[in-house]
Amino acid sequence: MNGLGGVRRGRPRLRFEGWIAGVGTSSGTRIVLGRWQRSPFGPFSDVMLERPDGRRLLLAPSRRTADFVGTAYTFDAVEVTPVDVRVAGDTWTVSAGPLELRFVTGRRGLLGCLLRMVPGVLAGQPAWSALTDMVARVLLPGVRTRGRGPSGRRAWYGARDLRPVRGVSASFEGRDLGPAAPVDPPVRFGFGSVPRTPSLTRITTTIEA
Repeated sequence: MNGLGGVRRGRPRLRFEGWIAGVGTSSGTRIVLGRWQRSPFGPFSDVMLERPDGRRLLLAPSRRTADFVGTAYTFDAVEVTPVDVRVAGDTWTVSAGPLELRFVTGRRGLLGCLLRMVPGVLAGQPAWSALTDMVARVLLPGVRTRGRGPSGRRAWYGARDLRPVRGVSASFEGRDLGPAAPVDPPVRFGFGSVPRTPSLTRITTTIEA
């Protein structure tokens, strides 16, 4: 069995359930927030940033999570720092070392409504991710729902909700990053990016241990 009760086939698999927010800013910094309510490490949040010059930074709350995420994806620097995420209604407030982020989610569209109908058990199946990968390539350019990370680990993503992100305010090392902008160019932490339009996705992620 894996860390959350999945069936082991080949390499053991670890499952993460939570939310991913992807936003761009007018300064060129792109931000990917992960808020994991269930994981083999317990609940935690982490932040991946790609700066305008292409430098990729991971902000993780513990050495253990930093080591795992840092080997599953690619970064130029890793910083262990408290990552505090507070959600009040549609407003998300994030404080993570040098980053301060606040955003508001909007009403979900048709795709979000359809994704909410996907059962959690189905979203966690690699076969489902393989099927939805073909759809994602058409509807959400740059997004991939399966692939291999830099370490060779396979990963699968099963989306269960999608909401637009608006009202973004962010600063890094005390400098304002400007208003929301598309996630363009796509982030380069792994084999795929988040949607180009700033968004919040409920997701089940499965990664080979």
